Amino acid sequence: MNKRNHSFCFLLYIFPLLVLSQNRLRDHGVEIGVLKPGALNAITDVPGVQVGHSTLIEGDNVRTGVTAILPHSGNIFQEKVPAAIYVGNGFGKLAGYTQVKELGNLETPILLTNTLSVPTAMNAVIGYTLNQPENEDVRSVNAVVGETNDGYLNDIRGRHITEEHVLQAISNAKSGPVTEGNVGAGTGTICFGFKGGIGTSSRVLPKKLGGYTVGVLVQTNFGGVLQIAGVEVDKQLDRYADALKYSADGSCMMVVLTDAPLDSRNLERLAKRAMLGLSRTGGIASNGSGDYVIAVSTAEACRIPYQSENPTQTMTILRNNTMTPLFLAAIEATEEAILNSLFAGETMKGRDGHTIEALPKEKVMEMLEEAGKMD
Repeated sequence: MNKRNHSFCFLLYIFPLLVLSQNRLRDHGVEIGVLKPGALNAITDVPGVQVGHSTLIEGDNVRTGVTAILPHSGNIFQEKVPAAIYVGNGFGKLAGYTQVKELGNLETPILLTNTLSVPTAMNAVIGYTLNQPENEDVRSVNAVVGETNDGYLNDIRGRHITEEHVLQAISNAKSGPVTEGNVGAGTGTICFGFKGGIGTSSRVLPKKLGGYTVGVLVQTNFGGVLQIAGVEVDKQLDRYADALKYSADGSCMMVVLTDAPLDSRNLERLAKRAMLGLSRTGGIASNGSGDYVIAVSTAEACRIPYQSENPTQTMTILRNNTMTPLFLAAIEATEEAILNSLFAGETMKGRDGHTIEALPKEKVMEMLEEAGKMD
């Protein structure tokens, strides 16, 4: 990465609070759902979770990046976490799915990038894992890498992402505020025909329902007929025909993390509800859209050791009849995370002069105010 890009990433990490305060839906007085968000209203409200970005903006044609999500700060391969992946629509290149499905756990950071950079990200994550202390004898690594296609704004065929960029995203991972919009894996993405990107949100259950936190991070690159807080934005903007003419195809990666003690079966049930959050924004999981949800429990009591002399493992997990509040939390947090990606997205010019405009927030806020959606 050249000096220009180092400076760009530096600014994003020095001023995350400024970015968040200017570009989030809730800051405009619009609340999604009934559950309360965590202190940051981000996936990092889940204790121990870290997020990092590597953003690549070069010349006129390169607009891409990598985002890393770490469920905990330890050696994830040695302390695996329960996980599940739900396929809303399978037009995508999500790596690592079958082993997660078979064994029900995650053993690496979750990486998001562009479609043609999945193999590069896999190589980087495998190397990262093999090089960690205690992993000297490891002979197999199941890297989980998701993607969306940023080829309209980015020279995707140039495959500019390197292993260094992937490792940089992992190295940049930290707790605290998460930068949204045109950053990391969301740098060149498009949502409902507007500039999309990275978005995040969280929900915290009341103490009487367990007090658990559900956090969601999304990489939005999909279409449909946009609505916000039930207001039919695309119809009022007279974009209904253009919304489908532009293309509803694309993809949306959704990562759902929770500190609730869940096994892989109930994590898959939780993951399914994220798709309901996508639909509440007007997303339709079109024919050419790769819509995937990766759900993980970070609860320490549920971690799976790589090696143990004990042939059995005892876990305390939530019963099925406790899941409903968590389902609602996942729906609301996914919906708001997607909308946050739109509010944070900024107009971008990229490959071959293609330009994608930001969401017209002033017009949208007028609609929401008229509909009584603003406090």
